[in-house]
Amino acid sequence: MKRLTFLLVLAVITITTSAQWNYYNQYGLLSESELDEFIGEASGEQAFNHIIEMSAYNRVRPLEEYAGMFEESKYVLQKLKEYGIESAKVEIVGETSTWKGLKGRLWEIEPRRAKIVDYDDLPLFLASGSNNADVEAELVWIGDGKNINMDAMDLKGKIGVTSGSLRNLNSLMEKGLLGLLSFESSRTLIDPLQIPTGGMRGSGSSGFAFRVPPRAGHKIRDRLLKGEKIKVHAEVETTRVEMDMEVPTCVIEGTDPGGDEIILCAHIYEGYVKQGANDNISGSAALLEMARMLQTMYNDGRLERPKRNIRFIWIPEFSGTIPWVNKHADIMERTLCNINLDMVGLKMMENQSRLNMHRTTMGNPHYINDVMQCYMRYISENNIIRCTPTGRHPFLKPIVAPTGTDDPFAYSIEAYIGASDHAVFNDWAVGVPGICLNNWPDHYYHTSNDRPWVCDPTQMKRVAFLGAAAAYSIAIADDQVGGKVAAEVFGNAQHRIGHQLTISSRNILDAAADQLAEVYKKAFSDMQAVSMNELETLGTVAELLSKGKTDESLESLSKALKMIENNNLIVLNSQMKARAAALGIMPAKISVTGLEKKALKIVPVLTSKVKENGYGGYRTVVTEAIKKYKAKYPHKSVERYLRELQLLCSGNHNALDIKKIMDVQQPANVELQDVINYIMILELAGLVTIGK
Repeated sequence: MKRLTFLLVLAVITITTSAQWNYYNQYGLLSESELDEFIGEASGEQAFNHIIEMSAYNRVRPLEEYAGMFEESKYVLQKLKEYGIESAKVEIVGETSTWKGLKGRLWEIEPRRAKIVDYDDLPLFLASGSNNADVEAELVWIGDGKNINMDAMDLKGKIGVTSGSLRNLNSLMEKGLLGLLSFESSRTLIDPLQIPTGGMRGSGSSGFAFRVPPRAGHKIRDRLLKGEKIKVHAEVETTRVEMDMEVPTCVIEGTDPGGDEIILCAHIYEGYVKQGANDNISGSAALLEMARMLQTMYNDGRLERPKRNIRFIWIPEFSGTIPWVNKHADIMERTLCNINLDMVGLKMMENQSRLNMHRTTMGNPHYINDVMQCYMRYISENNIIRCTPTGRHPFLKPIVAPTGTDDPFAYSIEAYIGASDHAVFNDWAVGVPGICLNNWPDHYYHTSNDRPWVCDPTQMKRVAFLGAAAAYSIAIADDQVGGKVAAEVFGNAQHRIGHQLTISSRNILDAAADQLAEVYKKAFSDMQAVSMNELETLGTVAELLSKGKTDESLESLSKALKMIENNNLIVLNSQMKARAAALGIMPAKISVTGLEKKALKIVPVLTSKVKENGYGGYRTVVTEAIKKYKAKYPHKSVERYLRELQLLCSGNHNALDIKKIMDVQQPANVELQDVINYIMILELAGLVTIGK
């Protein structure tokens, strides 16, 4: 027994003394003491309270609210003033109109009397776009509205019950239906009570629709399928209202108020009926907390005031972002980058979710991608449970709200997606590199159950830290911090180039004999494209550095990246030769075609005409030019990617480079002739000139 005890103790001592730390580092771009200030100041509770105050429930907006200031705008302005941010204001960037429900009641009157839904209980029960009605009618089951033979059904004067989308309402009205009762849902197994926030689109002069949760809809469907006759009374009263487009905003000025800026944004309105908690009051609440954090730490002297401004805007999604950007072309000229928060407060593990950062495209390269990735990695590596010892707390440096979860921080770096307001900043005419943060998956996205209880104070604390620390790092960046940014870009570039080497290598090693030459050329081009993008991304750091430091630091890193590219091309060549030998064929050679030689001489440079009409103002000119010249300059293979092609017409790429960069980002290659043809159309439209 003594011997067994001795052996067990010896084994424990051996395991303990031989245990090694995993190779990882927790670092940001600021000092650890500065990051501790950000972590300590970030309040998940205050941010979560903002969500509750602005979106506790989906409420009916009174008509008076449309004539004055919206409650969310009032709240943001009030809080900013409380924080002592004197620049806080609500800008009016235009006027718009919207559908407004006034009454929406659906009662069963036969065979019993029972209320089915009421707009006053939940505005989403009445589908937006519904028209006025006061009718008594029989319900009829029409399935999903598509996969059922309704031509053989008597629909006239009835209300259709459907599990399908309301988007096909017009065609159903043509069959004689008065309206619809839908229990459409894409997540019935997750939540049988949620209903979508979307309404009727493209509806005509008649028709209305109600929504019920799937649980209630299934019961009505089953009663109808059993042959029961159900008669209902539908009352709908709606109007259209005019209102101002409001943009609450503030700027926390640096020591150079007229200088460079970083803009953080979140859409506070997505229409005026939908009032989602995670989408996107969470992003709006996070902005409020970031503004409070920075103002507090500046005032307390805990943070040095940077030279660059940090601006915050709370915007109506797209509809307000576009006119705000156009109104402030002068600000856009000095804005370095944009950080957009769209759905950032979700409980991570409960939703099997993560925080995603959507990068800029290669057409708009920028260090903002790597700055955000640095801090996301910092949060993650400090807030996961490891096998190696970490002390008293399972996290190395907990970023956990007292009333929030202690979920590990899961994140993902994703390709560009243009479905939020950063797309406005990335527009060809605006030219501000913008990234987007969002939670996905989100089981409550665009539904009635997107309420505060799906959000997490811990996630809000982490996002507040992330956005504030990243924005401040850029705002304060001098040669020292800028040098760290350059090092971060360089380090990540090696990883991304290495990843492309792996992809290209596998393609070569899998190539058949009749494909090897083509596959090798593609692999070669892809490596060049990725390396080109990394060099351009590294070059953007110059705006943070003094001239001497730019020459000294960035040039040496650029040379190192070129060496890595050249070495990788040598590796691909060796692998091609090995594959050729294995196939018993001659090694492939990369030949330059006549068209490629022509493309090398075509270097599109954008003209002032691109920006003169603001966001998207060039599109009318492009559309007219395409109509006029498409027959002469067809470009079918690039039609899906025109915005990226436009961004690449920066004077930094020839037409062959543009094709290579587009190809490496997309699942299918574009035709070089199509790239050239579209550039010719842009030239004829006066949007680019052709340099050599």
